[in-house]
Amino acid sequence: MNIIKTRALLVRLSACAALSCALRLSADVVETASGARIVGKITKIHGGVVTVSTDYAGEINIKQVLVTAIRTDHPVAVRFADGTGIVGVISAPSADKLTIAGGGKSVDCPVGNISATWGAGEEDPDVVALRRKWVYEVSADIDGRTGTDSQLATSFGFRAKLIGPLDTFQYYTNYTRQETNGDVSADQFKAGADYADNFAAATSWYVRDEAGFDRVNDITLYDVAASGLGYDFIKQRDQTLTARAGLSYRYDQYSTPDTAALSSLGADFELEYLLKLKKSQLSDRIAFVPAFQDLGNFIITHEFAFEIPITKSLWKWSTGVSNNYDSRPVGGVDKLDTLYFTRLVLTWGEGQPK
Repeated sequence: MNIIKTRALLVRLSACAALSCALRLSADVVETASGARIVGKITKIHGGVVTVSTDYAGEINIKQVLVTAIRTDHPVAVRFADGTGIVGVISAPSADKLTIAGGGKSVDCPVGNISATWGAGEEDPDVVALRRKWVYEVSADIDGRTGTDSQLATSFGFRAKLIGPLDTFQYYTNYTRQETNGDVSADQFKAGADYADNFAAATSWYVRDEAGFDRVNDITLYDVAASGLGYDFIKQRDQTLTARAGLSYRYDQYSTPDTAALSSLGADFELEYLLKLKKSQLSDRIAFVPAFQDLGNFIITHEFAFEIPITKSLWKWSTGVSNNYDSRPVGGVDKLDTLYFTRLVLTWGEGQPK
């Protein structure tokens, strides 16, 4: 009986060993110059980085210059540094030498000669990177307060952004209404479009237009159109600082009959800062638009926002402050209009950062 049990145990151990070996053989392998051996699935090689998806450490990025061998258990599309390509299985018959075999042919090359790889049947990542992508955003908030002051504020917004490797177009709209102690303290609507084209590494040209109304400030219709040049003082993956300067046209039509409409050319100065943290985002934008008709007549708009994700990709929580300053408001209206907001934001689209 002991012999039978021993044989049965040996059979089980052999089966487990064979299964473990089969699992190892059925996975992709990346070896580095330091002797590390990463087992998983190679999702792509792009931009000098080998990306491996593992079940024990998630996604791992390895610098391609540190890789000495690559093996795949399935065909992948490979593009070489000279622009040619092949679809096949990658093996490493010797140190620093790869063999890609598929479609009745075989190609030998060093690791560094591979420009990119991707799943067979999928698109070249460089082609995907050059394609413009849409990202959409809907925001809403309802804030109430009771006590010394009674206040109810509602705000709804929408933004659509088309992002390309060298240009960005966006359309946005927002409506805000606020009542304080029974009186309307904010009743604003705006809609605008903005296009920027980076024709050089840090330099761009832009054109924008924004129109709407502000009934509390007796503005039945306003429009600010501007065009000029932009420059990126900071342009990194997680941080940007962009300045803009150009010419503008400003039109304000008032509801008070004794106030003449403003129609004047002017200047346009803007500064925008964006900082992407590990799981949140901070943005700060200010614009200064003086009128040439009267340089003492200018508007300043400013918005600061801090955004925190609620779920992994779709829902976010945004809080901040919005300021609008008009140096020549109509009679009885404050120069500075400040709104504090806390918004629930839904974001989706293929252009959304991962």
